[in-house]
Amino acid sequence: MINVTLQQVKEWIPCDIDNQFLDRAINGVTIDSRAIAKDMLFIPFKGENVDGHQYVAQALNDGAGASFYQKGTELSDDVVGPIIWVEDTLTALQQLAEAYLRYVDPKVIAVTGSNGKTTTKDMIESVLHTEFRVKKTQGNYNNEIGLPLTILDLNEDTEISILEMGMSGFHEIELLSNLAKPDIAIITNIGESHMQDLGSREGIAQAKAEITIGLKKNGTFIYDGDEPLLKPHVDKVANAKCISIGLNNQNDLVCHIEDKEMNGIAFTINNEESYELPILGVHNMKNATIAIAVGKTLGLSYDVIYNNIKHVTLTGMRMEQHVLANNITIINDAYNASPTSMKAAIDTLSALHGRNIIILADVLELGPNSQMMHKEVGEYLKHKHIDMLFTYGDDAQFIHQTGQHHVASATHYHDKQQLIDDLQQLLQPQDNILVKGSRGMKLEDIVNALLK
Repeated sequence: MINVTLQQVKEWIPCDIDNQFLDRAINGVTIDSRAIAKDMLFIPFKGENVDGHQYVAQALNDGAGASFYQKGTELSDDVVGPIIWVEDTLTALQQLAEAYLRYVDPKVIAVTGSNGKTTTKDMIESVLHTEFRVKKTQGNYNNEIGLPLTILDLNEDTEISILEMGMSGFHEIELLSNLAKPDIAIITNIGESHMQDLGSREGIAQAKAEITIGLKKNGTFIYDGDEPLLKPHVDKVANAKCISIGLNNQNDLVCHIEDKEMNGIAFTINNEESYELPILGVHNMKNATIAIAVGKTLGLSYDVIYNNIKHVTLTGMRMEQHVLANNITIINDAYNASPTSMKAAIDTLSALHGRNIIILADVLELGPNSQMMHKEVGEYLKHKHIDMLFTYGDDAQFIHQTGQHHVASATHYHDKQQLIDDLQQLLQPQDNILVKGSRGMKLEDIVNALLK
C-alpha cells in the first residue's frame, strides 16, 4: 500500500500542506474514520446527509498520519495534525491514485462488462499469479471511489494490477480508464444491467466501450466478438491490437466445449489448444478464453496457462458447487444476476443429467423493461432440461408466468422461508439445484439453509 511522505504528495497533486509536516509519512488510505490505523491518510467526503470533515479531528487523534480537507470548509478548533488542503477531496483522491499508479508502474489490466467482470478478473489472476506479482480489485471496489482506493492499496513491487471497472451511466468508465491508462482493456459482454440509466443495449455497449478511451498506445483490447453491438466501437480503437473471443468462427479465438462433467468442462481454442476448466458453463469458457488471451499477450507459455486455468478459483457465490451427502448438487450463483446471465445459468443446468431444479429471483435495476425481460427468461426455459422452477420476488413472478408452461412443476413465492421449507420437503438424491438472483435478493439464504 502507499507509503510516501507528504512532500511526495505535494509534488504529485495540487494541494497545500504546512511545511512543518512535509517530512511526515502516510501509510495506507481510508475513507472510513472507524478503520484508521497508524499513519493512514484519511479522506473525508461531503455527502448529502453527512460531512466526513466532522470526523477529521477524531481520525487524527486515533493515529491518522494526515487528512485531506476541502478548501472552503471551516477547520474546527479540535483538528490537530497534518492537513492536506485540496479543492475537492474526491478529485484529489483520484489524482493521488493516478500519481501512485505511475510511481508503482505495473501493467494495468482493466475489465468491464455487464456480466462476468469478477469471474474474469479471478481467472486472469489465476492465469498470471505463478509468473507475476499480481493484485486485483477486491469486492466491488470498481467505481470512482473504489478504484482509486484499490490502486492506493498496491504494493510497490506489484507487477500486474487487475482493475475491475463498473458503471451506472455514461462517462463513468471513461473517467476510470483515463485514470488507470490500461495496457490491456477487456469487455466481457453486453447485457441489460443499468438499462434504466442507459436506455438500451446500444447505450450499454457505448458506455462499456469507454474502457478503450484511456488504453495505452500499442495496448491490447480483448472483447466479446459474438456481440455485434461492440463492432462499431472496435472499429474506432486506434493504435491497439484487438482480439475477439467467442463461439462464432469469425473470432480471433474461437472456443468450443469438447466435454462436460459435473466438476467442469474441457474445451478447445481454434481447434488447436485444449484446456480444462473446473467450472461449468459456456459463459465461463468464454471468460476463461479472455484470461488465456491475457496470458498469451503477456508471453506466458501454453503449459503455464493450461495448468493455471485448470486450477482456477473464483470469488464466492459464482457457480460455486456444493455436494450434499445424498449426492444432491447445489450450484450457488447468487452473487448477482441479469437476464443474460440467467439464460446462461439455465443452459448450464440444462446440460446436467438428473432432475434439474432452478431457483430464480428478481433481476433489479432493469427499469420500465423489467416485466418484459423477466418474461423472456421464463420463455427461455422452452425446450430446456429443467424439471422444476421456483421463483421468488415481485418481478420474478413474470418468469413464473411464462416459464410454468415449459417445466413439469413451477411455484412462485413472496416468502423466502416458505420456499426453503417446500424445497427441503421435495428434494431427492441426485437432484441438481441452481440458485440465481440479484445481489439484493440474498438467495444465499436458501443455499445456507440447504447446507445446514
